[in-house]
Amino acid sequence: MKLVLAEKPSVAQSLAKVLGANKRCDGYLEGNGYVVSWCVGHLVELSQPEAYNETYAKWRLEDLPILPTAWMYQVSASTKKQFGILKDLMKREDVKSLVCATDAGREGELIFRLVYHQADCRKPFERLWISSMEDQAIRDGFAHLEPSTQYDALYEAALCRERADWIVGMNATRLFSCLYHQTLNVGRVMTPTLAMVVMRDAEIAAFVPKPFYTVQLGMDGITATSRRFEAKEDAQEVLAKCKESMKAMVKSMDRKEKTEHAPLLYDLTSLQRDANRILGFTAQQTLNYTQALYEKKLVTYPRTDSRYLTEDMKPMLPALITQVAEKIGADAADWKADNGTELSVDGMCDSRKVSDHHAIIPTGTMCAADLAALPSGEKAILQLIAVRLLCAAAPNHRYAEDMIVLVCGGEEFTKKVRTVLYSGWKNIWQHFYPSKEKEQKPCGGPILYPNAMVSFSQAEIKEGKTTAPKHFTEDTLLSSMEIAGAEDIPEDAERKGLGTPATRAGIIEKLGQKGFMERKGDKKTHYLVSTDKGNALITVMPEQIQSASMTADWEQKLLRMERGDYEAEDFMKEITEMISGLVQNYDTVKGTDKVNLFGEQREGGPGRTLMTDHKRVGACPCCQADVLEKQKGWFCSNQECRFVLWKDNAFFKSLGKRLSPSMVEKLLADGRIRLKDCKSRKSGRSYNATLLLTTEKNGRANFNLEFENSRGSMKGERSR
Repeated sequence: MKLVLAEKPSVAQSLAKVLGANKRCDGYLEGNGYVVSWCVGHLVELSQPEAYNETYAKWRLEDLPILPTAWMYQVSASTKKQFGILKDLMKREDVKSLVCATDAGREGELIFRLVYHQADCRKPFERLWISSMEDQAIRDGFAHLEPSTQYDALYEAALCRERADWIVGMNATRLFSCLYHQTLNVGRVMTPTLAMVVMRDAEIAAFVPKPFYTVQLGMDGITATSRRFEAKEDAQEVLAKCKESMKAMVKSMDRKEKTEHAPLLYDLTSLQRDANRILGFTAQQTLNYTQALYEKKLVTYPRTDSRYLTEDMKPMLPALITQVAEKIGADAADWKADNGTELSVDGMCDSRKVSDHHAIIPTGTMCAADLAALPSGEKAILQLIAVRLLCAAAPNHRYAEDMIVLVCGGEEFTKKVRTVLYSGWKNIWQHFYPSKEKEQKPCGGPILYPNAMVSFSQAEIKEGKTTAPKHFTEDTLLSSMEIAGAEDIPEDAERKGLGTPATRAGIIEKLGQKGFMERKGDKKTHYLVSTDKGNALITVMPEQIQSASMTADWEQKLLRMERGDYEAEDFMKEITEMISGLVQNYDTVKGTDKVNLFGEQREGGPGRTLMTDHKRVGACPCCQADVLEKQKGWFCSNQECRFVLWKDNAFFKSLGKRLSPSMVEKLLADGRIRLKDCKSRKSGRSYNATLLLTTEKNGRANFNLEFENSRGSMKGERSR
């Protein structure tokens, strides 16, 4: 009997169906010599600092840096049941070996291995490595299971990534939070990403538009433009000279035929960029939709950084392209070259440029699926992937560019004319995603040739202004993350930039959730701008933490580790030395005002900060610090205190009530509140009662009910 461990229940079900494990049990499926179960994401996670030493429960500068020598792991409370099921399955006597069937990548490997080690399993296991959830791909994968030892280096890299993030994040967050009396979340990839947004916003804020002037000459079908003049007087002088004759000499006419090659297939980052630019989706939404399509067997594995297919896929591509085109309603004529010859798929395939997974493409299953039944977001992403496949296989786009240079009044005037020679792949793209740009047509004016004199009918000055850099969109931020620090990494490096294709979306989302960055703009185009909190964080952050080049270098070393040519010990040593040096040598930024940086600071020292964008509703019944209203509840401002009243409160729901700001203010002031018309869960009858608020030593809130016209009381459920 083999135990197959997938990452999600949906994936496990797909695997079980192909393997014939059809018997449903609690937390797994069984049959035909297989037991198939799942992890539900990260079942096992790194322990918090207080697990190493109780004193770490409080955030203190003197305890830093926290550098575990023997790493500890824990099973999260929400996944404890499933972990127990997996542990029992691993101990079953009839289970002789395991199959790691988590997502085929760094994180998937880590998820499986941590569960395997936490359960103290010693049984042999093999690795399933597939790029498609189609039935045949699953069969082929199980027919060619790979030795677990082949992925030991991948596991080492994943482990180092996780531990490095813990060391940097835990220590830097505590360091800066204690120094500046405000919770400041710091991340190895998150902070450099934020720094790029902050710097771009600073450029925009500091930008001062400068006027410029051009002279334009107009004739039938042509408007030629001069160079830019900073002074209007210079432009007026040229205009006066031109008006004297109203004629210009043709200095030159150059024609260049150019080619726009068919675009490459999508990797995850390029898909996220196009989905943001064309559809308005966030990077996380795109990843979620694509993952859902993958699990429905409609596209191949999404978390890839390759834009090519392997050589062995060539034979199946023509049929797949034809079927996809028919499915989405594309014209077959667009896939042939202008001379009528059949297209070639050679440019799409290069095994040397495929590492873990090939590019994202539709599957054969997609061609037979009912696309109308898909959610709108998934359908939009699927069409984008399908259209990109057709474009990648289509002929190149060809055009001619004519550069006309005129001379008048001693000044040169230029005009570019672009003429499409053959639409090629752009014809397909424009059919599905029409461009707002008007395509230029051939010049319809006078016949021009070198040294000819031509008359113009109009001469005028046009005023313009220089424009500031644009705010980041998710499209442009993903692009910047992808190339960040590239100048410091060898040209032949396989992966550059901040994070990986699989993690970049999560980084952007986390920056928003932590309040360092926000989305602005209309429904389709959202701009990413830093908040005051984000600006303040980067202001106090040392260069080594916000440096994109350093973090990109780390990502490159992790990749080398995956290939087995860089030692994990060397990597972790570099991380620990860096964070130790930071803790020992960092001093607060001179000349900064903590009040202006992070909000109004009240008396009480570290951890007792009143944020200006959160309303105070009262004093904490546990530590007397301010209680602030935030999005999900009312929280104590003292980071060492756990007191919170959740807005989505299960206890109040059971009474048929919802906690309101006025009720919270009353509870904090008096410790009690009278409730009318509460609903009994058993009888459905209404009753009145007085609710009492008490707290435990750690700040946890408890509720008790005192009933009117009753001698006793009933203890309520905890609020958290």
